[in-house]
Formats: sequence, structure tokens, C-alpha cells
Amino acid sequence: MNSSTTVSAQLGLRLVVPDRTTVPLLAGLEYAADDPYAIRMAFYVGDDEPVEWIFARELLTVGIVRRVGDGDVEVWPADDDASLNIALSSPFGDALFEVPLSPLADFLHRTYQAVPAGEESEFIDIDAELENLLWPS
Repeated sequence: MNSSTTVSAQLGLRLVVPDRTTVPLLAGLEYAADDPYAIRMAFYVGDDEPVEWIFARELLTVGIVRRVGDGDVEVWPADDDASLNIALSSPFGDALFEVPLSPLADFLHRTYQAVPAGEESEFIDIDAELENLLWPS
């Protein structure tokens, strides 16, 4: 497999607002083998540019079975066993999302087919990463 492999999906999810009602949203998920620890999630809110968050792949995976995360991102299984809660916190506010478990698990499974757990370091060009850190373009 080459390091330019990407896995993507569209996902319908719900934003939980303070009175516990939900607002349906669409999110785009993207995983790239050349950034094997990260999953990008773009939240589409109205006609504005999407709001993008970057999650650790392992955080989303572990969050399926138990509460995980600290600080800006927390993930935990919902009581209904059919969805996952993702809580995000930023200087601009907090948000709680309910994500349907089955399509998220399918997406994560495809990322592990692309880059198996424990083999992430084989897909990173360490020399290029160091060069970017030391001599940014």
C-alpha cells in the first residue's frame, strides 16, 4: 500500500443543544496514510466554511468502548449502544455531538485496513517531518 492512500466518509450526526434537543448535521471524515495517527472531521454548519477538528484515531477507537479524552476532546459510548458522544471544547464554546456508531465503526475499520494498528510509523517520512519542523517553508 502506498502512503498516499486516503479513506473518507460522509456521516450524519446530531448536535445536542442546551435544552437536549438535537440538530442534524453532516460531517466529512478523512484519513490519510501519510498522517496515520490523525482523523480529520469537517462539520458542515449552514452555508459557512466547515469547522474542522483533528482527532487521534486511537481516541475515537477507544471511545467506542469507554470514556476517553481530556481537555478539548472527550469521547464515550452513549447509553443507547447505537451512538458515540463527542464533546468538544474551545475558546469559542462547547459542543456535544451524537455520532451513529455503525458508520463511524465502518470508517475506522477501513482506516485500520489501510494502516494497521502498530504500523503507523512505517507510513511517516520522519526526515521530511523533521525538515518541516526545523526549516519551515
